[in-house]
Amino acid sequence: MAKLFEPITLGDLTLSNRIVIAPMCQYSAEDGCMTDWHAQHIGQLAQSGAGAFTIEATAVTPEGRISYGDVGLWDDASEAAMARVLASVRRWSDMPIVIQLAHAGRKASSAKPWDGGGQIAPDAPNGWQTLSASNVPFAPAHNAPVALDEAGLTRIRDAFADAARRAARLGIDAIQLHGAHGYLLHQFLSPLANQRTDRYGGSLENRMRFPLDVFDAVRAAFPAQKPVTMRLSGTDWVAGGWDIEQTLVFARELEKRGVSAIHVSSGGLHPDQAIPVGPSYQVPLARAVKQAISVPVIAVGLITEPEQAEAIVATGDADMVAIARTVLYDPRWPWHAAAALGAQVHASPQYLRCQPRRYRDLFAAR
Repeated sequence: MAKLFEPITLGDLTLSNRIVIAPMCQYSAEDGCMTDWHAQHIGQLAQSGAGAFTIEATAVTPEGRISYGDVGLWDDASEAAMARVLASVRRWSDMPIVIQLAHAGRKASSAKPWDGGGQIAPDAPNGWQTLSASNVPFAPAHNAPVALDEAGLTRIRDAFADAARRAARLGIDAIQLHGAHGYLLHQFLSPLANQRTDRYGGSLENRMRFPLDVFDAVRAAFPAQKPVTMRLSGTDWVAGGWDIEQTLVFARELEKRGVSAIHVSSGGLHPDQAIPVGPSYQVPLARAVKQAISVPVIAVGLITEPEQAEAIVATGDADMVAIARTVLYDPRWPWHAAAALGAQVHASPQYLRCQPRRYRDLFAAR
């Protein structure tokens, strides 16, 4: 059997295969509340045959949204909206649902990508004042963020924990903390964004302090048997920034605290990043983390072919692969990967008739 389609267990959660749908912002929420768009988006990908689906970056406070169209989980209204969407999806699919909890920090208050994606000024419609580790803007033309004080750090840490409790009430199967792509937790980790002189800045130990505090708070707030994972940028791709050596130290600290898996991406913190983009370009970062810790590691980034994904897990570079744009382009990619690799995925009985006869034994009704 192909390694890609072997089950894997995180905490009390067993995934039927090693394919995870990565979080993808849809910029289609209203005041943090999911809409019908999310019902159809998650609904179709819950029929993909992947091992799990990850809800897009979900802000733990209103100012933590990347854009005014982002999903949130900070109050009863946003929780109720997500509950309605999940009820619709779960009526037809038992695919495990993961949620990515996030705070955008200085990269918040942005326009939707199809409207240019630029930062919106605090006094403009749909804009607000951003927050960060230091008052260093992401780009010279951006409004400078306000450096968080101790009270602000406590408020955001507690907001992460509160969102975790809401996720538990919703029956979410696992949490992924967003510590990558230049968002708030990554801003504390990288010396390019964190220029503090207190106990949250300077040394690597100090820069890790707030992200680890957030992890500990979320881990304590979420049911102990359910997985809490974290997504990291393995490098900023900028000299003097966050790099793979620091990532390995942080990964080991997360392992000590009970992280269930680490998802290794890269970049997003600085506009001068020079990323050598190509197929599997981030896999070496995942491999390095995999060699340093014992918990499962997820690789992501231009993984588009079944044989490519199989090689990543079969050779031990990572335990799982995450796909995003690949599954937007082909919402049945795991079906096709199973057919190519001689494996099996689950499909709803309404769809079984579409399978060619020679592949029908590769598909099992849920």
